[in-house]
Amino acid sequence: MSNAQSDTPFFCDPETGLCVIPEVESDKLAVEQKDGVEIIYVGDPMCSWCWGISPALHKLEQRAAQEGIPFRIVVGGLRPGGGDPWNEQFQNFLKHHWEEVNERSGQPFGYSLFERESFNYDTEPSCRAVVAARTMDPTLEHRFFELVQHHFYVQNQDPATDAFYAPICSNLGLDYETFLKRFHSEETIAATKAEFQLNRQWGVRGYPTVLLRKDQQLFLLANGYAEFEQLWGGVEAQILR
Repeated sequence: MSNAQSDTPFFCDPETGLCVIPEVESDKLAVEQKDGVEIIYVGDPMCSWCWGISPALHKLEQRAAQEGIPFRIVVGGLRPGGGDPWNEQFQNFLKHHWEEVNERSGQPFGYSLFERESFNYDTEPSCRAVVAARTMDPTLEHRFFELVQHHFYVQNQDPATDAFYAPICSNLGLDYETFLKRFHSEETIAATKAEFQLNRQWGVRGYPTVLLRKDQQLFLLANGYAEFEQLWGGVEAQILR
């Protein structure tokens, strides 16, 4: 791809719209057994191209529902733990990719994040929040994911703080205190880590990745940024022909 991978913790390719994670060693596991078919979105709320593809995924979920196809989210874990120095190099790296995503997708971005004296780009809390919200109301999971993206990318709030999620829970009618208990629970922490490992065991190496599961087989619909027409065309090619 580019030598940029050696200079930064993850690499976002403007050509493919894919944010790549480092290679890890893992054994391949069979896809989770479920009847029929489903669309699986593997993404991270703090992956910039996942924000870029968000409108297309929203359309995909709606169209899939019309066809009776479930839509499932598996949180990716782009940069769990963070730990990168909040210096000019890292800030310029992020800002550059945000500008690329905005130009290609039209998705809005705020840039006040880069005025902060410190920030840890840790994507685990935002992923864990999505898992916690799922346990409360699975029907709101994707909307919760989108709102986390909006509050981070547009409003530049910090997903590692509890207060970040108060307006999101209020917007969706989720009890905030219940959410916080689940957000910080050992069960949710473990479930989030399990999803990070699962998508790596599937061979996913970057986000966004959109898959179609048909019985025990996985078909790739998109690896990186894609428009709705491409995504739905892949679905039709596999199950609606």
